[in-house]
Amino acid sequence: MNSRIRLISIFLALALLFPALAQASGTVPAGAKISVVTDQSVSSKTAKIGQTVSGTVSQDVTSGGKVVIPKGSEVKLTVSSVQASGRLSTPAKLYLRLHTVTVRGKTYTFATSSAGRSEGGKGKRDAGFIGGGAAGGAIIGALAGGGKGAAIGAAAGAGAGTAGAAATGKKDIEFSAETRLAFTTRAAVTIN
Repeated sequence: MNSRIRLISIFLALALLFPALAQASGTVPAGAKISVVTDQSVSSKTAKIGQTVSGTVSQDVTSGGKVVIPKGSEVKLTVSSVQASGRLSTPAKLYLRLHTVTVRGKTYTFATSSAGRSEGGKGKRDAGFIGGGAAGGAIIGALAGGGKGAAIGAAAGAGAGTAGAAATGKKDIEFSAETRLAFTTRAAVTIN
């Protein structure tokens, strides 16, 4: 009976140890997808190129049937491209790149694609504000003072339209904590 318990204990210990040994090493190939969840927020309004953002791997990364990077591994992302939204026709953009992954206490550096977003251009929208203001001002000016009034009204309307575009134009990008991003590796990395 005692040897039977000992045999079962050894079997259970090996069963628990085997998955850890199976995950002990492997290579993350070029072209592998690494899904990440951010741990903190970052905004195009305040971010700087090179700024670090922390996160965690959101699903196991496997290679050859083995888990090479387990879910929950810590990652460091860096801001690779950023532009705050301008008042007129300068759209915001914010892109991050996966820089390092820490697996079982050891940190590995990765070269990956960028992940992020750019706001659409605001030029057409702003032109609509300005042109609409000019047209409205010209109509009101023509009704009030004829040809000369139309010219004055158009100028005033264009100024009001420009002010409206500037007042409503800023739209920055923010990735809050828990934002999901996916990166593609550009080179193979061996995990030991």
